[in-house]
Amino acid sequence: MQTQALEVLQKVFGYEQFRGRQAEIVAQVAGGGDALVLMPTGGGKSLCFQIPALLRPGCAVVISPLIALMQDQVEGLHQLGIAAAFLNSTLDAHAAREVEQSYMRGELKLLYVAPERLLTPRFLALLEHTPASLFAIDEAHCVSQWGHDFRPEYIGLSLLHERFPSVPRIALTATADAATRREIVTRLALENAAQFVSSFDRPNIRYRIIEKDNARKQLLAFIEREHHGDAGIVYCLSRKRVEETAAFLSANGITALPYHAGIAAEIKAGNQTRFLREDGIVMVATIAFGMGIDKPDVRFVAHIDLPKSLEGYYQETGRAGRDGLPSNAWLAYGLNDVMQLKEMIESGGSPDAQKQVERDKLNAMLGLAETVACRRQVILGYFGENAVPCGNCDNCLVPPTTWDATDAARKALSCVFRTGQRFGAGHVIDVLLGKTTEKVKQHFHHTVTTFGIGKELPEAGWRSVLRQLLAAGFLQTDTEFGGLQLTPAARPLLKGEMQLRLRGLPEKQRDKTDRDKKRSAASLDIAATDEPLWQRLRSTRRALADEQSVPAYLIFTDATLKAMLDAKPATLADMAHISGVGAQKLERYGLAFLDALHAG
Repeated sequence: MQTQALEVLQKVFGYEQFRGRQAEIVAQVAGGGDALVLMPTGGGKSLCFQIPALLRPGCAVVISPLIALMQDQVEGLHQLGIAAAFLNSTLDAHAAREVEQSYMRGELKLLYVAPERLLTPRFLALLEHTPASLFAIDEAHCVSQWGHDFRPEYIGLSLLHERFPSVPRIALTATADAATRREIVTRLALENAAQFVSSFDRPNIRYRIIEKDNARKQLLAFIEREHHGDAGIVYCLSRKRVEETAAFLSANGITALPYHAGIAAEIKAGNQTRFLREDGIVMVATIAFGMGIDKPDVRFVAHIDLPKSLEGYYQETGRAGRDGLPSNAWLAYGLNDVMQLKEMIESGGSPDAQKQVERDKLNAMLGLAETVACRRQVILGYFGENAVPCGNCDNCLVPPTTWDATDAARKALSCVFRTGQRFGAGHVIDVLLGKTTEKVKQHFHHTVTTFGIGKELPEAGWRSVLRQLLAAGFLQTDTEFGGLQLTPAARPLLKGEMQLRLRGLPEKQRDKTDRDKKRSAASLDIAATDEPLWQRLRSTRRALADEQSVPAYLIFTDATLKAMLDAKPATLADMAHISGVGAQKLERYGLAFLDALHAG
């Protein structure tokens, strides 16, 4: 079986060797065993069920939560010469019947379905008539009721074990902490499954978090400086922010498209298609966009609002650099982000236990944003993995300073208390700075003892102090007014029973230092003399993709093109040794790329 699996990997997919624990997983599932697979985005999860599907008799059924991307996933298999299809609501009754009949006739090796379609009596009857070779449950974390991306229809997938106990199952996810992992095992009845937990590390991604100071302008500068002409995703918390940011980027020469649940379905689908199939598109979106995105050449993922959880952040940033090439994860966040997310939790209708889970997840995200340690260490530590400093995140490249903020913190906390614990950060800062605004005078806060005691720091400095006090749990937001309130943790600090050090070094200075280093995380290191050849390879790929109306990366990824550029194969036999060039693609495209490599 291992020899056969390796042969399929090399001949069909064009890769010389398995990575990490792929070989073990393939052997487990191809041999009829169940598996739970935790593997980072870009780690090669799909191969873990696609190769067993080709080795086992019959057709594998792949459960995927997003119907919009099934077509491209199936087209990718067609490019490899693999018989695959999908069943979802985009097909009319006649087309759906054709797929069902192809399945029953044994003409397919992989069939993709949405979970709600799989659980219908019609589809279950189809499985009873023609059992699947295996079930692959993608994005398995969706089964976790208290996870960051719960999907109710996933709960019903436990039925697979009950109705088809002899069919092997493989559940796969890129984001699951220990609690979510336990929930997946319980809800999908995978107690006897072999568990394969790969490293969560994405070493090709550079993590950078800066203090928000006109986020859209900061974002534009980042894209212009490091990602001109690159594909990227920008995540925003609200639909309004999505629209405004896409319009701003477009007005400044960036091809940016909006995506959120309020956009008409046909426009949304069109924008997604353009993102997948064209080069250099920036998608500005809410978190409704992205799950299952297979586009491997996304060179950056940016957030201009703080994510609600570290799982969400990890999953979203993981959409960058799936091809293994250098990529950026960039986040701008500020005091208002912290206040808004905390207020959303407290004012929500969730049960107290759920709110506590949400608080814990947000606190972990805040811990990453405010840490002075290696970002990668914090992320991997959250998922239970030990790591040494990476030397590639912003904190490793430009170590932040810290300062004794005990006195400043006591002033800020005292001011929150003296002003009644019901005002927002802006008002508290005005009082600290001694500003006689109308609001300050209206509430007689120019008469409190903390009026004007904070003139040693600028407004930005006080915003940083309040943000970090919120993040550290010394302050909380009032659910009724959205104002700042003291927590019990503030008492020892106010009484002088503890010292407090906070993160220093203004982020604008840190960003400038990063620029001065001139170390682009997303550089493909293409020599100037090779640039014309690189563009010729890309043009060849684009033309072939346009002929078939498929995304360019389904022809060859950037990583495969880069390998061609470096190796410059002279014959088809040489081309066959390029990673990502399988037998089917060699036959279909080999000569075209050899011509491109040696033209002139």
